[in-house]
Amino acid sequence: DYYDVSLKEYRLQRIEDVAKKNGAAWHFVRGSIADKALVDALFEEYHFAIVVNLAAQAGVRYSIDHPDVYMESNIIGFYNILEACRHYPVQHLVYASSSSVYGSNKKIPYSTEDKVDNPVSLYAATKKSNELMAHAYSKLYNIPSTGLRFFTVYGPAGRPDMAYFGFTNKLLRGETIEIFNYGNCQRDFTYVDDIVEGIQRVMTCAPEKKNGEDGLPLPPYRVYNIGNSSPENLLDFVTILQEELIRAGVLPEDLFKGMNILKAEEYEKYEWWYEKSFIAPDSPNDDQKVILHFGAAKSALYVYVNGKYVGYSQGAMTPAEFDITDYVVEGENILAAKVMQHLFSATYSSPVSGN
Repeated sequence: DYYDVSLKEYRLQRIEDVAKKNGAAWHFVRGSIADKALVDALFEEYHFAIVVNLAAQAGVRYSIDHPDVYMESNIIGFYNILEACRHYPVQHLVYASSSSVYGSNKKIPYSTEDKVDNPVSLYAATKKSNELMAHAYSKLYNIPSTGLRFFTVYGPAGRPDMAYFGFTNKLLRGETIEIFNYGNCQRDFTYVDDIVEGIQRVMTCAPEKKNGEDGLPLPPYRVYNIGNSSPENLLDFVTILQEELIRAGVLPEDLFKGMNILKAEEYEKYEWWYEKSFIAPDSPNDDQKVILHFGAAKSALYVYVNGKYVGYSQGAMTPAEFDITDYVVEGENILAAKVMQHLFSATYSSPVSGN
């Protein structure tokens, strides 16, 4: 029920097409890893040498309203995989963890040596639990295991709840994209091909089985971050998405006609950004799109309309603190005045030139 199963069927067909083209053999079994009898039967029949478990219930927000499915798939299902690896010994177990385990960790860049005991979602908690469970089984039963913390995987046929799909749908419908934390957000995006390459490399490099100084086995266990190592600003992501959709003909070329989208060097001048888009009030055709940016720096809020600098408000550091009476317009910009009036319900008849 998480998303349309036809997308999964499309992926299966693509695998079948590639397999036929390359003369490869593969076998698909429709089932759930929460079905212990099925999992055990497959391990008994095929005697797997290497197991790569990517099956899980994904999504942070979905876990708020549907906790049961996370416990079923991510905890019980993964337990079944571990038990099968115990009773039908494998050379290597590779499993998907998540960058979500870092939770509210403020240390950047993330490291697998960081403490990750403060998850901020049930999904993250289940993934951290997977790592702990895998470590216990590696210690108790000498099962070589490697956990991979994936960072925002994207690509063709990706999950429809991912930001790039949601943002695209809103752009197609002419809706506003909500930017939280005033746009002060970065995300490490990883293309699916890079994820596949990472998995392939790890599969053939199982942690070594060896004993410690006390002669007892050390757990053959590892965890890696699999990401791009170059976080992208959320506002840059939205801008690039808009440009590429126009380039691909998905959005009309004149969508941002008359607008000057801010360049990256403009963003770098400010501590954070807040962005809002809407239909301009009293525009000639009641359809003039407006993108408003607030840039905060040095105890002032600088305002851009359609990428053009129009003024500032001294002493304001958040849009909520913005006071129209303190606003100074740089030049005669009637649209800016109307935008301010529209947003802040202020009586503002004409712009006033400032220094």
